[in-house]
Amino acid sequence: MTQPKIVCVVGPTACGKTKLGVLLAKAHNGEVVSVDSMQIYRGMTIGTAAPTAEEMEGVPHHMVAVADPAESWSVARFTAAADACIQDILARGKLPILVGGTGLYLDAIVSGRDFAAGAAGGTVREALQRQLEREGIEPLLAELRQVDPAAAERLHPSDTKRILRALEVWRETGETITEHNQRTGSLPKKYDAVYIGLRFADREEMKALIDARVDEMVERGLLQEVEALLARGVPRDATALQAIGYKEFLRYEEGGCTLEEAVAEVKLRSRQYAKRQLTWLRRNGAIHWIVWDKGRDFDKALQEATEILAARG
Repeated sequence: MTQPKIVCVVGPTACGKTKLGVLLAKAHNGEVVSVDSMQIYRGMTIGTAAPTAEEMEGVPHHMVAVADPAESWSVARFTAAADACIQDILARGKLPILVGGTGLYLDAIVSGRDFAAGAAGGTVREALQRQLEREGIEPLLAELRQVDPAAAERLHPSDTKRILRALEVWRETGETITEHNQRTGSLPKKYDAVYIGLRFADREEMKALIDARVDEMVERGLLQEVEALLARGVPRDATALQAIGYKEFLRYEEGGCTLEEAVAEVKLRSRQYAKRQLTWLRRNGAIHWIVWDKGRDFDKALQEATEILAARG
């Protein structure tokens, strides 16, 4: 069976993925699917750099502002919703263009592999959580060593979240998470993905652009966006408010730092995030890189990307 073709525009934050995605969609009869774990939340346009109506230029964008900020979406829920968008785009004879920097989510969508059973809030997870609170992590880690020694060896004792997850999968299904990953990892990928990556020749230019974008977010009202979320009753410990830009401004709002300190922290965290994104992407040898050198020439990038797509048929 032939795998449907999709395009994935990847790269670190502030590299121009949104703009190139729109240009490719307009040139190749496509629609954009955002693959960003935070752009899904409503009322968070500024801090997540979600595309505005003006930036979309009339191109349909999916998976943007589809969730309440009080919700917490798992990777399984995200990929199921995004995949439904992709299938709909393909059914209408258009090209899905996946744009975003959340590498784990993108990999999961392209592979199409299912996720092991279990979910936060389930009865098994709650029982494990109560046991953790009563007894600490050691008894749980000892159980994991018995049933899934490979996972126990792989996980650090302080990684309680993944230890509980591994035990949850075992208790619910009788299959270890290691066995599940090995079984699903051998399956063929669901989509034939053409990866187009954007990165900077000069790291300092990337850092400068990130800093400038944070300053622009502040000018556009990032603090007011955080305050509006709190006013709507979004819990302070909600996943959405742990995103870069929100967590730091929440601390400022609570009196834990000055505004200048909050802005500096957002810039630092954003630069660190960009570095992590590049580290993740380097593992993917299928990416065709377009390297920005002294500014971002989108006309040239579109031409290069179009040539890459033509070469892939």
